[in-house]
This record gives sequence, structure tokens and C-alpha cells, in this order.
Amino acid sequence: MGRQGRQRLRVTGFLAAWSLLCLSAPAAEPEQAEAVVGFLVREHLNVLVALGIFSIFFFVFLALSRRGRTLYLRRIPGVAAIEEAIGRATEMGRPVLYVPGIDPIEEIQTLASIAILSHVSRKVAEYNAEIIVPTRDSIVMSICEETVRESYTAAGRPDAYQPDNIRFLSDEQFAFTAGVDGIMLRERPAANIYLGAFYAESLILAETGFASGAIQVAGTASLAQLPFFVTACDYTIIGEEFYAVSAYLSRDPKVVSSIKAADYFKIIVIAVLIAGVLMATFAPESYLELLKFWF
Repeated sequence: MGRQGRQRLRVTGFLAAWSLLCLSAPAAEPEQAEAVVGFLVREHLNVLVALGIFSIFFFVFLALSRRGRTLYLRRIPGVAAIEEAIGRATEMGRPVLYVPGIDPIEEIQTLASIAILSHVSRKVAEYNAEIIVPTRDSIVMSICEETVRESYTAAGRPDAYQPDNIRFLSDEQFAFTAGVDGIMLRERPAANIYLGAFYAESLILAETGFASGAIQVAGTASLAQLPFFVTACDYTIIGEEFYAVSAYLSRDPKVVSSIKAADYFKIIVIAVLIAGVLMATFAPESYLELLKFWF
């Protein structure tokens, strides 16, 4: 037998052994097969129910809004403060400084801030004032440029738009902070608006703006930074109010419907919590059975 014949014999023997091994392997247990085939995990049924309730609220409010019904949103004092700050800057002939946070564009706080920037820059254009928007991210800068340009065009003043006022300073946190502080001290804006995600630089920005004598409005969902803004700014938009501002200003049916649906869903969650406390206190056995079913 030649070399090629021996090699073929080895390959044939290996394939035969592999076939016998596969045939002798134990079959999967029925319970394991059912766990793989099933598409509904019972432990996550509570998530499905919560999503269904929120979706029902959302589509109901969206249908009402599209039929012409005005959905009520509570007046947020910070919104009036923004218009007051823009008016003060116009009277003094000094610019408005708008800082959209330091997070990249994929973060929800940055998206919400850019939606508010559209309204602020349109008001600035209507009042024939000037707006400066320093950014930390190049993509955020490009989107802010387009947002401000469209706002000036919508206000009927496309010639007043100044692209040099939308500035990229640095992608380093404290280099960006130093650049914003330099703008405050050199160009002396009469109104500083901080809306977005802020971290350790929040107090530095707010203290510098306070020392420059500007009226300051801040808003963020970063709860750890709220005490600094409350201390050093004239008006502070707290927590979830920051997301509601864009809905209040734009009156977009989808955004307003999501805010209303979230509010009603919170009411249901609070009611369920109260009911759970009462059941755990007066009927603990039934409460445990309920927990086993849902969780």
C-alpha cells in the first residue's frame, strides 16, 4: 500500500469514528428543547405588561392630539426665564451663550438640548440678538450649526446668521471648560444658558458666569450636578423637567404624547406600589403568591 493509500485509510477511519460518536451521543432532554423553542419568557411578563400599558397611553394621547385636542402641560418657570434672559441680552446689546452640555450626539440629553436650541436660536433671531454656541464634540457642532441656521431662516433673518459663533473648543473636558470661561470673560454675554449633560465642570461654569454678572438658566438630568446649578444660577430646570421643556416649546404631538403617557404610567406605578405595601402588610401569603407569578 502506497503513501496515498495509507492517507486515505486514515481519513476513512477518522470519518467512521466521528459518525459512531455522533450516533451514540445522548439526545437533548424534552425540557431543554421546550426552553429553547419557547418565545415568551414568563419571568419577563411584567415587562411586557408595562410596555403594553405605556403604548396604550401613548397612542391614545397621540390620537387625541392629532384630532386637534390641546394636551395640557404644566408651565415650567425655567421656560419663561429663558425668554427673559434672551430679552435682557437684546436690551443690553450683548450675546446669549448657549452650552449644550458635553456629551456626544448619541446621548439623550444632548438631543433634548439641541431641540431646545432650535427654539432659543429662533427667539434670538426674532429679537435681532446674537447667540454663541460652544461645543465639545465635532458632530454636535455640525448639528448645532444646521439647527441655528434653520432657526434664523425660519425667523426670516438668514443674513443675520454667523457661522463663526458655533464653535468647537476642545474634546478634553476641562480644556473645553476653560474655553467657555474665556468666552464669558472676553465677550461678556448677558445670558448664559446651560442645558444638557454636565459633570465636574458644572460649578466652574456657573461660578464664572455668576462672577461675570450674566443671568443664568441651567437644566440637566445629571442629578449630582443639580445642587451646583441651583446655588449659582438664577433658574434651574430640575431632572425630568429638562426633557419636558422640548415638548413644551415644540408642541410636537409625538413628544407631548410621550410626556403625557409617562406621567400617567407613573401614576399607575405609584398605585401598584401602594397596593403592594397594603397586601404585604395585611395579606402576606397572597402577596408572595402574586410575586411568584409575576417575577
